[in-house]
Amino acid sequence: MVCKAAMGIKAAAKLRCPPSVAAAARSRLTPWMLRATTTVLLWTCVVQLTTVGNTWGPRVLKGWPSCRTAREAAAAAAAATTRLAMPEPVVVVEKAALPPKRIYRNNGYLMVSCNGGLNQMRAAICDMVVIARYLNVTLIVPELDKTSFWNDPRFVYFSQIFLSPIFFLEPLVDFILLLKCNIVMQTSFSPCFSEFQDIFDTEHFITSLRDEVRILRELPPRVKRRVELGKFHSMPPISWSDISYYHKQILPLIQKYKVLHLNRTDARLANNGLPLEIQRLRCRVNYAALKFTPQIEELGKRVIRILRQNGPFLVLHLRYEMDMLAFSGCTKGCTPKEAEELTRMRYAYPWWKEKVINSFVKRKDGLCPLTPEEIALVLRALGIDQNMQIYIAAGEIYGGKHRMASLTSAYPNVVRKETILKPSDLMFFQNHSSQMAALDYLVSLESHIFVPTYDGNMAKVIEGHRRYMGFKKTILLDRKLIVELVDQYTSGSLRWDEFSSLIKAVHANRMGSAATRTVIPDRPKEEDYFYANPQECLRDPNLLRTS
Repeated sequence: MVCKAAMGIKAAAKLRCPPSVAAAARSRLTPWMLRATTTVLLWTCVVQLTTVGNTWGPRVLKGWPSCRTAREAAAAAAAATTRLAMPEPVVVVEKAALPPKRIYRNNGYLMVSCNGGLNQMRAAICDMVVIARYLNVTLIVPELDKTSFWNDPRFVYFSQIFLSPIFFLEPLVDFILLLKCNIVMQTSFSPCFSEFQDIFDTEHFITSLRDEVRILRELPPRVKRRVELGKFHSMPPISWSDISYYHKQILPLIQKYKVLHLNRTDARLANNGLPLEIQRLRCRVNYAALKFTPQIEELGKRVIRILRQNGPFLVLHLRYEMDMLAFSGCTKGCTPKEAEELTRMRYAYPWWKEKVINSFVKRKDGLCPLTPEEIALVLRALGIDQNMQIYIAAGEIYGGKHRMASLTSAYPNVVRKETILKPSDLMFFQNHSSQMAALDYLVSLESHIFVPTYDGNMAKVIEGHRRYMGFKKTILLDRKLIVELVDQYTSGSLRWDEFSSLIKAVHANRMGSAATRTVIPDRPKEEDYFYANPQECLRDPNLLRTS
């Protein structure tokens, strides 16, 4: 007890401990002192950077997407001086005429927090604009998802840093990344979480809809103070509701509280039974008002240009990713160890409600994403040229190159954005799943053929967008029948020519052509999704009669 190391340096000098005990105490004290000192120093720097972030942080990122070095900053300053000394001719660029503002009595303010991945949020934003328009309220630019699994990491990233056992062993790398997040959070662009303005062109969004609804970047100061004092109401609206629900239930709440916050936005407006003008406004928001940022648009055009130089290309939305397999419980082709890993991941996320899943039954019901082996057989059976470029619109494929071997063997020209672009081009998109998905979205729209292997939100929204663009070829796979035919073929009970003929016959009328949405009263989850087939907005409604 006399020899406690925690008594400090002076106290320790006065004590007379046995040499062996003192040495042991010093050996225990040294690592903790180093860790404590390192932590204090790092956080001191963080605090200092936070203090001055508003002053010099924006200048650091002024040249986004590539942060400027001192040499580049000096070169930019020199160039600016030269321009001042030698004035350039003034080029007058005519701006597109803005639509006239719609004048209406404002009933209050609507704040929304979108949930889900990029395309689920995209559809939700369209619905929220419609709701704000028909309630005559002011919409605040939507907040993107920061809580579910399908978001961009910031707080998760911080926790990984500070809970990681390597934080003290490799402080330099982690600290640089931490400072990067800390500095840039002081500016309009965050490399940690994607905000609305990091993905969509906010100014275009606001101005292009000004003839329908008033949209603000943030609450006016007076109203903001009310919210800070808790004088607002927050709630999730009922899913698949028609516009009368919002008039009768939601509008009175807005008029009472002045500010209403909708904290869930997925599928909160019905697919069918809505007035034509509402459906067409949903389309206008989706296909005209929601433009990606110039940086994303330009990078997307570059990928498309490179692909087109090498001939036609097919985009394969291959959802054989770890998150989707864990979520769906589909483990076809996985080793027992991989299946266990996926199960652990599913149980780790509380918002994934379904935990006990029979993978065999789910696959037989056509509810699993197709595997790379299965999709390779399907593409061959459909007669897709083996020299066709196959662009993989997805994240990291579970199992890596080994799992992709069947597909790359059948189609050698398999590419991804990571293989087409330089690492420096994607540097500021890394760890931003929504921004990476936006790139894939643009490429998918312009592909000669689009093939989704699972009917998730991206597959559905792109399907609808390609219909709107003139019924571009989208192969909508019948997974239930495919699984049955694949099993028959691989077991030897079905010859290749029979397999190929059946696959072609089944999908002859599943190419994204004109069709009328299926309506199932009282079962909206089972009917056709509005954004997969926005029939009210198609160029020639008469085409629907051919279905």
